Amino acid sequence: MFIRSERLFLRPGWPEDWQEIQHQIGAEAIVRNLAQVPWPYRAEDAKVFAALPQDPRTPHFVVTLPGARGAQLIGGVGLQNSEERVELGYWIAQPHWNKGYATEAARALLRLAGTLGHKQIAAHHFVDNPASARVLAKIGFRPTGQIALRSSVARERPALAATHAVSLPIADCDNSDGTGGQSDKVARPMRRQAA
Repeated sequence: MFIRSERLFLRPGWPEDWQEIQHQIGAEAIVRNLAQVPWPYRAEDAKVFAALPQDPRTPHFVVTLPGARGAQLIGGVGLQNSEERVELGYWIAQPHWNKGYATEAARALLRLAGTLGHKQIAAHHFVDNPASARVLAKIGFRPTGQIALRSSVARERPALAATHAVSLPIADCDNSDGTGGQSDKVARPMRRQAA
């Protein structure tokens, strides 16, 4: 599976990507905001990540930025099964922060998630990472009101994380929503349920 967005190309990771993955994700400022990534991030970690098999219902991609000299790997985005729900995760290399790439990559993946039949996607961010909360809001996620301790391998202890969720519109591969694939409105915010 491959996804093309306005500026980015999302593709599966290949085993030969391991060095670039290690280089791009290898900053504590990135890794400490991811739940399952260790710090320091070693070559063995990158090799394992680059060789992960694809699940057709919960794919994951490296995010690349095409240019005159080829496509530069700048991050990762993916879906995963967790506690009977599907969750979104993403990261962008530090030199590429504040350019909208996380938003664009996650939005593209949500479009695919709808075509795969997912009706709802969850996401988490550590409360000391408001930039991730802003990305989630831009792509239609809304806070569920749940804030709980969540494990973080890099932090070596659990940290408070907020849960967000989004309901996906019914979609198909032909873009029968009438937008021709041009709609920025990807998802409907989930309504908060009264406790």
